[in-house]
Amino acid sequence: MYVGSLYIWRNNHHGRLVNWDHPSTIKKRFLSVFLMSFISAFFVYVFTDKVYFGYEVTYWSLMGLRFSGLLPATILPLFLTMVLFMGPMSLHYNDGLYNRFFDLKMWLYCVTNVVWLRNHVIAPFFEEFTFRACMLPILVPCFGSMNSVILCPFFFGIAHLHLLNEKMAQGAKFKVAIMQSLFQFAYTTVFGAYSTYLFLRTGHVAAPVIVHAFCNHMGFPDFGQIFTVEQPKQSIFIICFIAGLLTWMLLLKPLTDPQIYSNTLYWPTN
Repeated sequence: MYVGSLYIWRNNHHGRLVNWDHPSTIKKRFLSVFLMSFISAFFVYVFTDKVYFGYEVTYWSLMGLRFSGLLPATILPLFLTMVLFMGPMSLHYNDGLYNRFFDLKMWLYCVTNVVWLRNHVIAPFFEEFTFRACMLPILVPCFGSMNSVILCPFFFGIAHLHLLNEKMAQGAKFKVAIMQSLFQFAYTTVFGAYSTYLFLRTGHVAAPVIVHAFCNHMGFPDFGQIFTVEQPKQSIFIICFIAGLLTWMLLLKPLTDPQIYSNTLYWPTN
């Protein structure tokens, strides 16, 4: 239903295919996902197993909308993800891209640009709200937290396969579009597992939303860029990539300890 809501609008104007990045198309899709969020929330209200969670648990807590533990949920998962991206971030620093973060004109442009808002605000919030906050309250009582970390991401990955249609409409060759879509399915499924884990461990939808926005900003790591840099910087960047991954693996469990976030709802305590 979420994906289908994106296609209820006319897909051509005067015989020409719509540019999916056109402001008018993006705004219509904003409306679609906004309305879909209410339908998704309704499913949570109707189909969540209240016996499993306990009748004293609030409807909002089930969807990760609560104040207790909110501050660490907005900081620690983002820090953890930045550690994982230590390699790509070091490349950005080398390219001087971080100077743009101190450019007020750039920020003013971003907050008035619908493509930027879609990628960094609207999509992260509504995708995480739908695929985490509204799916997991239904999945967890049926399959448990551990199995839901594996199952939930497939819905998220499959939901991105519709982009094959858009690639074909933009003139991409069938084989190329298929390979791109399968690759996108793979990395969105992997990210979905990480995002699901964050939601279940923190009990906050804010954690995956902020991490999702950061990952959209960074994009998929360009490993090939490492080999365009001369020594000794190349070795330093390789070390940063490896150190980031290893440090992330070491910090993943302690920095997502449910006790930090006052989360007794989703993750098993034993």
